[in-house]
Amino acid sequence: MRKFLLLAGLFVAHLTARATEGMWLPHLLTSLNEKEMKGMGMKISARDIYDLNKGSLKDAIVSFGGFCTGEIISSQGLLLTNHHCGYGSIQKHSSLEHNYLDNGFWARNQKEELPNAGLYVTFIVRIEEVTAKALEGVSSQLDERARQSAVDKNLARIKNDTKRESYQDVLIKPFFEANKYYLFVTETYNDVRLVGTPPSSIGKFGADTDNWVWPRHTGDFSLFRVYAGKDNRPADYSPDNVPLKPKHFLPVSLDGIAENDFTMVFGFPGRTNEYLPYEAMKSIVQGQDPAKVQMRDAALKVIDGFMRQDEQIKIQYSAKQASTANAWKKWIGEMQGVRQTGGLQRKLDFEKKFGQLAQGTAYNGLLDSLNALYREQAPYAVYRDYYNELVRNVEMMNYANELLDAVQEAKKKGPDAWAGEREKFLAKMKPLYKNYNNDVDKEVATALFDIYFKEVPSNKIGGEGYQIWMETNKDGRTTANKLYSQSAFRSYEQLEAFVNRPFNEVAAALWTDPASRFTIGIRNGFAELVSKPYDALQPQINRLQRQYMQAQMELLKDKRFYPDANSTLRITYGKVNGYKPRDAVQYDFITTLDGVMEKYKPGDYEFDVPEKLRDLYAKKDFGPYGANGKMPVCFIASNHTTGGNSGSPALDAYGNLVGLNFDRTWEGTMSDINYDASICRNIMVDIRYVLFIMDKFAGAKHLVDELKLVHPKKQAKPAVLKKAA
Repeated sequence: MRKFLLLAGLFVAHLTARATEGMWLPHLLTSLNEKEMKGMGMKISARDIYDLNKGSLKDAIVSFGGFCTGEIISSQGLLLTNHHCGYGSIQKHSSLEHNYLDNGFWARNQKEELPNAGLYVTFIVRIEEVTAKALEGVSSQLDERARQSAVDKNLARIKNDTKRESYQDVLIKPFFEANKYYLFVTETYNDVRLVGTPPSSIGKFGADTDNWVWPRHTGDFSLFRVYAGKDNRPADYSPDNVPLKPKHFLPVSLDGIAENDFTMVFGFPGRTNEYLPYEAMKSIVQGQDPAKVQMRDAALKVIDGFMRQDEQIKIQYSAKQASTANAWKKWIGEMQGVRQTGGLQRKLDFEKKFGQLAQGTAYNGLLDSLNALYREQAPYAVYRDYYNELVRNVEMMNYANELLDAVQEAKKKGPDAWAGEREKFLAKMKPLYKNYNNDVDKEVATALFDIYFKEVPSNKIGGEGYQIWMETNKDGRTTANKLYSQSAFRSYEQLEAFVNRPFNEVAAALWTDPASRFTIGIRNGFAELVSKPYDALQPQINRLQRQYMQAQMELLKDKRFYPDANSTLRITYGKVNGYKPRDAVQYDFITTLDGVMEKYKPGDYEFDVPEKLRDLYAKKDFGPYGANGKMPVCFIASNHTTGGNSGSPALDAYGNLVGLNFDRTWEGTMSDINYDASICRNIMVDIRYVLFIMDKFAGAKHLVDELKLVHPKKQAKPAVLKKAA
């Protein structure tokens, strides 16, 4: 036993996460993190971050649309998030006559602020652990389906019994591979209006070339406002609604940042997989990532070519192109980062030592069994990604899939349900076709068909799908010509006429329309030959992954574990500093407007600079926002972030806003599966650049005046956590 404890102690000392790693639940900071955070420089308490009895930092943080983070920065519900988070809303309001993407938009008063149907923000009211109640009656003898059924019944009961206001909701999520459960009481506001956005030449400066790259010079921000009913409670959009009066809003620091400053990032990180075993990580970086990159690389080349030649297509495809390119480049960086840091070898080293600890316990051999399952699933995971990328990027197939789902739903409910399903389908399709171009999609399909049928074995595609491929000479161009010249999916009007028929006629016509016939063949083959065997392995993997997580927490009791990201509220913390990505390269921690001008290319899609910004730079007219004759633009720190943290506030030691998180460095994108403090850095817009653009460039000083500007470094005791007026 003494030998076991000594080995465990040495192992924990070796594995203890460096201070900058982790996505921590805010209500547990007092017990897990406060001492360390204060040792790193934090000047406030954990209760200033999360408190149930008074306004705290968590009351200024929102989930923005369910896909990003935003923060409240004024007593009138003004909200700050990324330009790329607001991009879809900005695009919907844009046209050739009012091109807010190219020209920006700034409401001069609240009456000019633009509503956004479907956009919402969600606040977290409180967090509670409900593990014991969630797992009541759940035993190890239950199979995965029975276990989940028992848990679901428990969660439904917990949700029903939770005390909350009528306008609040309850969300319960699993953590640590479903070894623990936490409950979140939430408030969602559905009236969110666009207030201001810089032009894309600022908000998206560098576009794809600079995406995931440091040094960065992007003013990636946009402003919205949250509206409430006159009782300050959530309400659907109404002209009579009034700006939200928040429990807390973030003061804005004008003092800037310096190397080694303590920073926090507060937000809703989407998904990480930090506790995967070796074979799972290997499948990701040597199989799945390359497949997805290959498909998106081909699609992006087509879309980029069209966007550079046609202004209308540029508007139509800008949001889709940005979304496609974002993940594409991230996966490339993920592969490179794991290779560069020896991530796979580190995982093997960990597992060797874990195996020694597990000897003589109930967990002996567990990891070998889990790795064997991932190894068996790996080829199906790759074929699955090829299929998902095909359907995602070929819009005609995506639309055909939507119609197939609608027809199947009507079939289950009965033919009389077709009218309702058809109405829902057309309502979904109409806005999609606004941003659809048949010629662009045809060229994307041509490229991706050739890749898909080359990389996925014919016995994993299926008879009907491969039969159509042979009918069109096993050639992407020939296949696409047939689909895009004859299908009803070429335009919304043709599709509307196609579905405005009796149910039986539509169901039969799906087999004669070339696009839907092709989609059915590929879809059915995928379901039977790829998805079915992949899914058959997943319950066993889930069970062993849960046991593996439990084993780590039991055998390594002195190690602090943070749960993987799952789109719930988390706080991360680190230090402002540069890094050395490779031999003879050393990156500084901050960029300035000088770098914007160095990258300036007149008329370029990615690196053009507005004339007014060039004039301000030439005059060094930076107002109170510059420092030492320079205009700071972006900075980096060692906060552990991921997707969903876009738009998260970067906070100083006092809880003031100093920046806006929007990206990670390319070498560090592998932090979702392999965090390494040596190269993992998050990228933030310096809040002084945000204020400079609002004030000096956009002339929106009225918005700056709405903020609470502070100088924490010049004050002995900054007053930062007062309840909002």
